[in-house]
Amino acid sequence: MNYKAIKILVHASTWFAPVLVPLLVYFIISERDIKRLSLQALIFHAVFWLLIGISTIFSFILIGLPFLVVFSIMTIYYPLKGIIYALKDKYYEYPVAKWFVH
Repeated sequence: MNYKAIKILVHASTWFAPVLVPLLVYFIISERDIKRLSLQALIFHAVFWLLIGISTIFSFILIGLPFLVVFSIMTIYYPLKGIIYALKDKYYEYPVAKWFVH
């Protein structure tokens, strides 16, 4: 079965349901690669929420502003890259999250 649409949905969920969609896909779809992708997406979102939160706290002393900008750009760039890979039927792993999911 072709899971291209589901892969795109998991990557695009960053902007509308970053926790709900990957969790639903993880528990509903039985395909191992799709489960791995949804788990990576969930971990990616959690890690970057944490990094953006820390950067926000540090931005009050001005040291966190560059990190806040960089991490915010990364939360837009990597899901878009994942969507492009899914459209081309290429396998994509999120940076950072791939270390947690084997």
